[in-house]
Amino acid sequence: MSLGYGGVGHGVHETAGRPEQLEAATTPTSRIEPTGNGYSRESAGESFSLGDVVSVMSKVRAAIESVIEGKRGAIDLALAVLLAEGHLLVEDVPGVGKTMLAKALGRSIDCVVRRIQFTPDLLPSDITGVSIFNQETRDFEFKPGGIFANIVVGDEINRASPKTQSALLESMEERQVSVDGMTYRLETPFMVVATQNPIEMEGTYPLPEAQRDRFMARIEMGYPTPDAELEILDSHGSFDPLAALRPVTDSATVRGLIEAVKTIYVSAAVKHYLVSIMNATRNSRDLRLGASPRATLQLLRAARAAAVLAGRDFVTPDDVSRLAVAVLAHRVLPSTDAQLARRTVNEIIAHAVSSVHVPDRR
Repeated sequence: MSLGYGGVGHGVHETAGRPEQLEAATTPTSRIEPTGNGYSRESAGESFSLGDVVSVMSKVRAAIESVIEGKRGAIDLALAVLLAEGHLLVEDVPGVGKTMLAKALGRSIDCVVRRIQFTPDLLPSDITGVSIFNQETRDFEFKPGGIFANIVVGDEINRASPKTQSALLESMEERQVSVDGMTYRLETPFMVVATQNPIEMEGTYPLPEAQRDRFMARIEMGYPTPDAELEILDSHGSFDPLAALRPVTDSATVRGLIEAVKTIYVSAAVKHYLVSIMNATRNSRDLRLGASPRATLQLLRAARAAAVLAGRDFVTPDDVSRLAVAVLAHRVLPSTDAQLARRTVNEIIAHAVSSVHVPDRR
């Protein structure tokens, strides 16, 4: 059964992103609560514990791993971004499972999922929605775009023009869409999982700095190991495991887990450590653009989520340092000298982290 955004029902709803294909309208500044099933306790007003977060995310991880072979690190980072209310950018060459990861994450949760195929002719209104004149009511009617979902899969985002890419800026930061003077709130959880090909490939546009800064983390899938590739031949050779994937939790539960993650303890020493890393990127001679204050907040939120997934109720410096490259590398710009020396941003961020004194582990 398909579920239009703001409707009541269960199941995953995928749509390609054209306004005329979207089934349900959305009212301005409304927050329509979807119904959940199974594990959800939101309606009863109960809070979730650390054990609940670990238990539910373990089920989601197992569901995704039934489709994606040998990518535990990428999957865990995607789960951390989901719990931290962030957005994920998956960058790599074609055919390594970028879109598969995004779709598997969406299908493992009973929520509204929509897929937008970014192409050079895609318009901003295809993403945000458009007001259409209704001949029967003699009034304009808002038709929501592909952004109105809990999980939005943006496939090959850098194939669209910068004008179209900019349609995502407001929704990713403020979780709302403004069209024709009206503001429409987006449901929680809301996560954009975008894939992009390396910028050197034909027919791609570079993502502007403001767009990249709104992604909490960037990951690279990489090629599978020989053993994992043999597993892919067995599991994907005769049928599609993605088609058999069923939700293991719902959006109401994920909302509760997100709230639980916000309570994870972060000591003053860890906060100072995090800020010192940010200042190291801003003062680095190898970077002409350091990490923004938004990056500081997002690294903190991602570290909280990583701590929970590790079974801890507090953040350690290791949580911060392990996530630094994934959260910061896509936001910074290398200097001309660094480019001439062929130093990658990953190496520069890793060096900045290593230059900062590590406090006690708690």
